[in-house]
Amino acid sequence: MTVNNAATPLIDAPRGLAGVVVTETEVGDVRGREGFYHYRQYPAVDLARTRGFEDVWHLLVHGTLPGTRRRAAFTAETAALRRLPDGVRAALPAIAGAGHRSGPLAGLRTALSLLGAARGFRPVYDLGPDQRRADTVAACAAVPTLLTALYRLGRGLEPVEPREDLPYAANYLYMLTGSEPDRERARAVEQYLISTIDHGFNASTFTARVIASTGADVAACLTGAVGALSGPLHGGAPSRALDILDAIGTPDRIDTWIRERVLAGDRIMGFGHAVYRTEDPRSRMLREIALGFGGPRVRFAVEVERRVEAILAELKPGRELHTNVEFYAGLVMELCGLPREMFTSTFAAARVVGWSANILEQAADSKIIRPVARYVGPEPHAAVPLPE
Repeated sequence: MTVNNAATPLIDAPRGLAGVVVTETEVGDVRGREGFYHYRQYPAVDLARTRGFEDVWHLLVHGTLPGTRRRAAFTAETAALRRLPDGVRAALPAIAGAGHRSGPLAGLRTALSLLGAARGFRPVYDLGPDQRRADTVAACAAVPTLLTALYRLGRGLEPVEPREDLPYAANYLYMLTGSEPDRERARAVEQYLISTIDHGFNASTFTARVIASTGADVAACLTGAVGALSGPLHGGAPSRALDILDAIGTPDRIDTWIRERVLAGDRIMGFGHAVYRTEDPRSRMLREIALGFGGPRVRFAVEVERRVEAILAELKPGRELHTNVEFYAGLVMELCGLPREMFTSTFAAARVVGWSANILEQAADSKIIRPVARYVGPEPHAAVPLPE
């Protein structure tokens, strides 16, 4: 028998809190059965097709899409914050060297903590809304600089200083490669970044909000979110989806390879989603972008997608499984010259804005998130004295 001594009655929740509403939000929503998601009142894919990253960033943290003048001011404000404090920049070689096997995303956890200290971030509990927003903007602006510097240092290359005259996505590619990207690739990466800024109460977003509910500073909230994102069940799969294309190799091997995996019960990376029961709208848009580049690699990916869905319909009737964002995201990033080890880091460079919007919303509520666990271990009894 379970005895409930809690002040509030215990409520059993499903594993993983699937379907449990834990709060209300104005940041956005994912409608899995409809195959649709939105940021505030705007369809996210529409924003990715028609707006720039800075516009959507402004929408998420300020609540409105900017006009021409406000966009210029916000772009200038964020671009000026890309350069790192001297103390942070000086520490990056040691961070990159210590984590050369785990990569830039692991280094970002340490670097973000250091950035928060260098910028003097204080607990959100002690700040007003304007300063909270200022801290999130400063952190988000610095994340691409941190990630690209850690990547280059890990390969024995000097970091590339950010440029204030380039938009967010183009500057990210510039700092990563050392060359200014062409307009088509910069726009493709920008659309990917916009499409992944926010996506409901996923694990990393929920982590950020739990930390924000304690009143901690913005750097602490974002560091925790990065830790959650680093897990392979959350943000670590775009490169693994490309690994499937490499493993299949040639069109004549597609059916054999897929049948073997399906019959063995293996998961096919890049397919299926915890929320969507239809095609992932992000995948649809990224497929269009990939087709715009064209080439044999893209045609091969489209054929793999077609055959996976067909073979699943044959072998697992009634079980719909479509590509998720990771399948074509990896392909688009590869086409734009991004190395695979930077795929999840690039995801983080977008999602940091969504985390920030959720941190700001949670910080406005002084109630700490404090669930309970049902104890199922042995019944308590007197401690056994240590034998003499």
